[in-house]
Amino acid sequence: MATIAPPPSKRQRREALERTQVQQDVTPPIVEAGSFKARFVDNDGNQLADTIEVPLADATEKNVSLLLNTLLGRDREEFTPYRFRIHVPSSDVVIDNYPTPSEFLAVLRKHGIENPFETTITLAAEPQAVFKVQAVTRMSNRIPGHGEAILAAQFSPKTSSLLATGSGDNTARIWNTDSGTPKYTLKGHTGWVLALAWSPAGDNLATGSMDKTVRIWNESGQAVGRPFNGHAKWITSIAWQPFHLWRDDTPKLASASKDATIRIWIVNTGRTEHVLSGHKGSVSCVRWGGTDLIYSASQDKTVKVWDAVNGTLRHTLSSHAHWVNHLALSTDFVLRTAFYDHTKNVPETTEEKRAKAKERFEKAAKQQGKIAERVISASDDFTMYLWDPEQGTKPLARLLGHQKQVNHVLFSPDGALIASSSWDNSIKLWNRDGKFLTTLRGHVAPVYQSAFSADSLSAQSL
Repeated sequence: MATIAPPPSKRQRREALERTQVQQDVTPPIVEAGSFKARFVDNDGNQLADTIEVPLADATEKNVSLLLNTLLGRDREEFTPYRFRIHVPSSDVVIDNYPTPSEFLAVLRKHGIENPFETTITLAAEPQAVFKVQAVTRMSNRIPGHGEAILAAQFSPKTSSLLATGSGDNTARIWNTDSGTPKYTLKGHTGWVLALAWSPAGDNLATGSMDKTVRIWNESGQAVGRPFNGHAKWITSIAWQPFHLWRDDTPKLASASKDATIRIWIVNTGRTEHVLSGHKGSVSCVRWGGTDLIYSASQDKTVKVWDAVNGTLRHTLSSHAHWVNHLALSTDFVLRTAFYDHTKNVPETTEEKRAKAKERFEKAAKQQGKIAERVISASDDFTMYLWDPEQGTKPLARLLGHQKQVNHVLFSPDGALIASSSWDNSIKLWNRDGKFLTTLRGHVAPVYQSAFSADSLSAQSL
């Protein structure tokens, strides 16, 4: 139960009134006169525009973003907002947080640049979302319907008007979030619905249950085919094959189970293509990457990387000291939404859809000119590890700071941030390389999950 703060005393009210009657110091911070030379590059190190001299007094991130758009010859209607990272000359140090004009010189001198006016500063420009998600200020709808606790939820990649939920009442439901009404009740499971996932095309929904089955439903709430039987224990996680890897309109699906296996299903027939066995404990999470690799996390303290085509084990990532609770890919957002984006321009043919989905994946995964899909794992050992399985089994970074078990982790849609949710009542933010940024506090109980808005500018938690 939350503690209610007592009302302010007379003295506190009097002091607050006095503060409102005193003229505040609005003197702007002193910015040292001068300028610096800026060289703009993209994330791959390619130069974007000519080197230009920037006055320190005007060197806010917003102004520098406007300057870069002007140098690129864009009309104001086509301007793209940028976030900048500063590469310190003659070193591998990267300053992630762009300083204010009054702090600029101090930050550079702290990193050994004594005379910034005679040094060319390299600014790595990361394009931000060209759209903005409206901030949530109040509850829009409270939609009753389930008879027990809701255990899983996911919006359709096609439209935010459709929300699917799975519950302990043995049903899944599809809701219309615009009208705030239940749309379809998906009945058929005989146990709790623990996991669900929309297909990247948005036309089917997969649900996994404690009854050991996976079921497929269309967006009209009708069952598609028979239940997928094969697991010996309940289903814990579901992942669809990325859309750009579909062949002949035949999607595949991976399901993880308490029985320590992952099964790959051919959705159109319900046939098991591969059974991935090798874990010694319950598989807690499964992800299907854009390079046709499957990643699985288990209570046996390992993350395993599988070849989805041959059903063979590629790597075992063994650094955690306790159960691995969750996995996230740097490309999760674009893989889940495939060819859907903020422009709402949906290609007409299947080949065009596949090409757009592949283009979005490669753009999100590419770093320094090559595809580098990163994986992050969260564990009961209070830590997270950042991996690049293509480079081997050694982690890129170990993320420390949580005081209790880390229950959930995810990348922002633009891949620039990582958010971790923990039983220590906090959310922590990290950059894409695993460097700690800040701690978000406010919860008075364990934080089970968090999510980013589609523009990566805000986050939600529960």
